Amino acid sequence: MSSKDDTPGGTVVGTGQVDRSPAATTAGGSRPTDPVEESVSWRDPTLAVQDRVFDLLSRMSLTEKVAQLSSFWRGANASIDDMAPLQHDLVDDTVDWADLLHSGLGQLTRPFGTTAVLPADGAQALARVQAEIVAGNRFGIPALVHEECLTGFMTWGATVYPTPLAWGASFDPDLVEQMAARIGQDMRQVGVHQGLAPVLDVARDPRWGRTEETIGEDPYLVGTIGTAYVRGLESAGVVATLKHFAGYSASRAGRNFAPVSVGPREFADVLLLPFEMAVRDGAARSVMHSYAEVDGVPAAADSGLLTDLLRGRWGFTGTVVADYFGVSFLELLHGVADSPAAAAALALGAGVDVELPGVRCYGTPLVDAVRRGGVPESVVDRAVTRVLRQKCELGLLDPEWSPVPPAIADVTEGRPIDLDPVSNRDLARRLAEESVVLVSNDGCLPLPPRGRIAVVGPLADSLTGMLGCYTFPSHVGSTPAGVDDDPRMTTVLAALRTELPDATLEHVATGPVDAQDTPSIVVAADAAARADICVAVVGDRAGLFGNGTSGEGCDATDLELPGRQGELIEALVATGTPVVLVLLTGRPYALGQFADRLAAVLQAFFPGAEGGPAVAGILTGRVCPSGRLPIGVPRLPGGQPASYLSPALAHRSEVSNVDPSPLFPFGHGLSYTTFEWSTPLVDGARVDPDDDAGEIGTDGAVRVTVRVTNTGTRTGADVVQLYLHDPVAQVTRPVARLIGYARVELAPGESRRVEFDVSMDLSCFTGRDGRRIVEPGDLLLWLATSSRDVRAQVRLRLTGPGRQVDHRRRLTSTVRIEPGG
Repeated sequence: MSSKDDTPGGTVVGTGQVDRSPAATTAGGSRPTDPVEESVSWRDPTLAVQDRVFDLLSRMSLTEKVAQLSSFWRGANASIDDMAPLQHDLVDDTVDWADLLHSGLGQLTRPFGTTAVLPADGAQALARVQAEIVAGNRFGIPALVHEECLTGFMTWGATVYPTPLAWGASFDPDLVEQMAARIGQDMRQVGVHQGLAPVLDVARDPRWGRTEETIGEDPYLVGTIGTAYVRGLESAGVVATLKHFAGYSASRAGRNFAPVSVGPREFADVLLLPFEMAVRDGAARSVMHSYAEVDGVPAAADSGLLTDLLRGRWGFTGTVVADYFGVSFLELLHGVADSPAAAAALALGAGVDVELPGVRCYGTPLVDAVRRGGVPESVVDRAVTRVLRQKCELGLLDPEWSPVPPAIADVTEGRPIDLDPVSNRDLARRLAEESVVLVSNDGCLPLPPRGRIAVVGPLADSLTGMLGCYTFPSHVGSTPAGVDDDPRMTTVLAALRTELPDATLEHVATGPVDAQDTPSIVVAADAAARADICVAVVGDRAGLFGNGTSGEGCDATDLELPGRQGELIEALVATGTPVVLVLLTGRPYALGQFADRLAAVLQAFFPGAEGGPAVAGILTGRVCPSGRLPIGVPRLPGGQPASYLSPALAHRSEVSNVDPSPLFPFGHGLSYTTFEWSTPLVDGARVDPDDDAGEIGTDGAVRVTVRVTNTGTRTGADVVQLYLHDPVAQVTRPVARLIGYARVELAPGESRRVEFDVSMDLSCFTGRDGRRIVEPGDLLLWLATSSRDVRAQVRLRLTGPGRQVDHRRRLTSTVRIEPGG
């Protein structure tokens, strides 16, 4: 659908709500002279979406079409601290806003998350901006508005939920879905249409600063939890954006932006699987390409990834958006293009539909390239069709659309817009409590209600350890003018004072996490020596591009705790007082040097606004711990990367002196109650664990059932984990990989039956010829409390021919939790 020239060929359409008259000039400087039509096909909501989009596209000039592929970051400043890579170099402060609107605008970038703004002020400002955009282009098309929402709607005053590693630690996709639905509702009510989440990168090297944004080191856990988040956000009418597609987390040495060297098998079976789940089972409507270059090919220029695989094989029909400045990086960092126009041609041809966060390549350079014949206009039409289709689905092309978001009605009636209500906080508290992992305990926990307790460490009375990199306080950090800096959060120390009113708590602050000094360490040790028990709260400070110990661009050379926190712990345990170590971190850290001298270890991954009470609740016993490690805790700071999801030779062996075995493995976690599991049933029958459960076809399925009983005195939750072990295959396979799990909540004495329906599709892998196959032979299913602690096993023998499977295969086990036994 090519336009012969750039002469406006459409009509001006009025809505009766917003002035859509041809008040703005065209890109050439003249005003549209077409008469106003009150009814055209693309404005008719009763017509099919594709018909409406085709009609609108046929009326648009080239510049108007290209304008729909661009975004504008209003309020971004090249002189402030960067919120995106190289923002200081690439933000253009000279863009003329009025001139920009003549041809229209595809997206608005982060109107709430760039500077601190009260929710009501932000909603009203956005309404005014949208009205300007509508009035400025002759079709009256509004912009699609996107925001970050990884740990909640990333704006001042919104609820801060736990970071994604904490979602993984909960092993509770239903609760994550509820959280995402609430986030989506908050965003949509103030006029936001698209959320840049979830992150579906599988953690491959915890030295990578963005490990905190991942859900864990296992693709099945990442995929199922991430898909639940997608369902929740999409249920609120907000477009979920999967990121970062794909391979970003496997960078060399855990360095941000470093090249990725993985084979096609690891890429397909580990790194792509969560995205496949979220596209197919979650119906995500947007994907963000990653900054990665995999084997020399940047994702933004990879048509095999963004078009052949994503659309051709998986059937994705949504939009692909650029990670911030990612199109420009094809020229400026990767060196595969020599100009903005060449970068635009590469990205658009590969399948990147929208340039974010502003326009540098998809503006005049792209228009000129099309006019010179360097880029087919059909490629532009392809991307614009996807963008307009999404706007149509969101109601932005309907006659009754208004720039005034629903929440403005509250403001009009004198009610403030509350993005942090009690219901949000309750949800944040539940997720935080479920995500805290009791890693070890010699019996000193729960803390006694009385006695002398030393509470020391850099994060004991600090909110820093609650907040991940993609939270507003960490990412932006400012406060609206005239508003006190009151994030309504509670530190671990303050929460413990509330939980233990009869105990004597002595607090010693020891400076920032990366700047402990000897005097403060000595004072903390003295306090510990006087106490009956010591609680040491250590960990990370999230930041951006080297301004933190965790977060985007805050990579680590090894997995020692930052600064001198290790020395602090050594000084505390040397006193002989029992030490409970509380970690508030964005990655796991090596604990092998002092783990056997600690009384207990509690791991929380940036637990959010309710993290303080959640951690205190676990320490005091008000909450029975149920979190499980989504990533292993290393024994030693070196020897990375060392994922559990590896073949035999990647684990401890006699041919290397480096032992990568984790101190505490993936899936591990303790409780204050006890659980007993019955002997498993296979298709309803009891089978000896040393005998085959029988033959099953490569296209078959099996049902594995286990009864879980709470044999303790506390209500608690156990997490039943199902792993697959393939002893012999045509390519090396991981020793174990997760293929199912169930979080089972039980009162004392209560039993529940857990059933896993396991399709043999789940045994598939990428074979030697690059095809994904189900191979005949022996398999073991392990029912386990972690990737290393197997409670029971089921032997299967797959028979029949090897079978090739594709994207239509079963991706997950069906899990049912039934009462009784």
